[in-house]
Amino acid sequence: MSDGLRKGLPSYGDEAFSLFIRKVFIKAMGYSDDALDRPIVGITNTSSDYSPCHGNVPQLIESVKRGVLLAGGLPMVFPTISIHEIFTHPTSMYLRNLMAMDTEEMMRAQPMDAAVLIGGCDKTLPAQVMAAASANLPAIVLPTGPMIVGHHRGEVLGACTDCRRLWSDFRADKITAAEMEQISGRLAPSVGTCMVMGSASTMACLLEAMGLALPMSATAPAVHADRMRIAEASGRCAAKMAKSGAPKPGELLTPDAVHNALVALQALGGSTNAVIHLAAIAGRAGVEFDLVAVDRVGREVPVLVNLKPSGAHYMEHFHHAGGMPALLRELQPFLRLEARNVAGDTIRDAIARAEEVPNQDVIRNLDTPLKQEGAIAVLRGNLAPRGAVIKQSAASPQLKQHTGCAVVFDSIEDMSSRIDAPDLDVRADDVLVLRNAGPIGAPGMPEAGSLPIPQKLARAGVKDMVRISDARMSGTAFGTVVLHIAPEAAMGGPLAIVETGDRIRLDVEARALELLVDQMEIKRRLEAWRQRPLRRDPATRGYAKLFEQCVLQADEGCDFDFLLRDGGRAKS
Repeated sequence: MSDGLRKGLPSYGDEAFSLFIRKVFIKAMGYSDDALDRPIVGITNTSSDYSPCHGNVPQLIESVKRGVLLAGGLPMVFPTISIHEIFTHPTSMYLRNLMAMDTEEMMRAQPMDAAVLIGGCDKTLPAQVMAAASANLPAIVLPTGPMIVGHHRGEVLGACTDCRRLWSDFRADKITAAEMEQISGRLAPSVGTCMVMGSASTMACLLEAMGLALPMSATAPAVHADRMRIAEASGRCAAKMAKSGAPKPGELLTPDAVHNALVALQALGGSTNAVIHLAAIAGRAGVEFDLVAVDRVGREVPVLVNLKPSGAHYMEHFHHAGGMPALLRELQPFLRLEARNVAGDTIRDAIARAEEVPNQDVIRNLDTPLKQEGAIAVLRGNLAPRGAVIKQSAASPQLKQHTGCAVVFDSIEDMSSRIDAPDLDVRADDVLVLRNAGPIGAPGMPEAGSLPIPQKLARAGVKDMVRISDARMSGTAFGTVVLHIAPEAAMGGPLAIVETGDRIRLDVEARALELLVDQMEIKRRLEAWRQRPLRRDPATRGYAKLFEQCVLQADEGCDFDFLLRDGGRAKS
């Protein structure tokens, strides 16, 4: 098989000429023959003025290039799509699959023997790993790293858990507009991803647990020298992989690796978004993934990491407490320790080098867990035949078993227009229901699942309510929020026929979510819905049409059906 500059030559009908003309043009950049004879490491450039989470990417690229050169490789930087949750309409999840396709095709189309995948904000890391799994080219993940913490009036702040908490206080008239403006400049004091256990931090940690990134790469702050040293080491590792051709993603993305990711997810107090991303990554790798396993691991593995929104600390504290290697050391009884990593070691080897940090309260041990069960529970019932998830570690204990009357919103727009209306008929023990916010209904399944507490209740001191939807929720959010109901309302799932006033029962311990309506009445409503579907106009062109025609449901990872390893559908 060809490698280096000879790999993937353009089709001119004469391979020798194709190589010759390739050299002609690359030499225009000033490269020597010695440089061009080396194995090539492609480095993704996901920097964008729209992505402060990736604000350190130019510095990371320079550090990676240094590592590649020191190890005898030739670094070649190439751009891909850059997506950021806060700057992407309607949601970055809508473009995750497009980024995965872009990255995969560029990895295939351009000559490279290995790749360094630099990503950070929420959906970028899973998109890149999905791409690597499909291209099956040796690749190493380099997260951009979390922000450092902010401060306001003596309080430590972190985006975006504290964004949500303080915004709730503002809605309840506990904070003035002038002070909120001041706070807005202090919640995110540096570039990097959210410094709580949100989706970005969760995915960085899980990819390290899966062996796709070097030890400590998930937690080093974006602006610390540690991050640059990890970038250089990642470049060295990539050059080594480029020379040997191994390990490929297919050798690392195994059932053992997925199991280890689930263990880490539950112990971290991780984001519900990770369930969707792991399903998509597993689907690309041809590894079976099901929600039963997610819940089984959650029953067995407690939350050990004391980070917001489930705990009290922030990512830089996790890093200084020993990061993922120290956490994995505590989790050894649950892990598949012989799973391999990009460095050619095993998870067992990484654990053996974990730092011992005395007198820290960030990483608990199994005898003193933060929560007795894992972060995420999977619910089933007549409202969620194919499952739903709840981040039980961030839910209110008194609401985990709750029955209340539904207050239904037919769309995100309907919710936004009515949630704060003075005449909204809602009480604190009601259940807020949002539908048509799933993969197709929204489209793109935005992070609207953590519906705001109606303003009149917030002003009366209500902090939490049971909320259910077919949408997602940011990993930075907290509350008793049921998400990812499958199938979604826009596809005729039972959520589509809930009426305001219907009683709904949530029982997290029993893993149940039930619409307390007679089964014959449910059947009658579903038949009526199929005759008069309440969904938006279908897309007619471009990526929107591709998305609507091919996107899978939440329990299958929301990937496109034709991109799965076997071309079929994921198992749920």
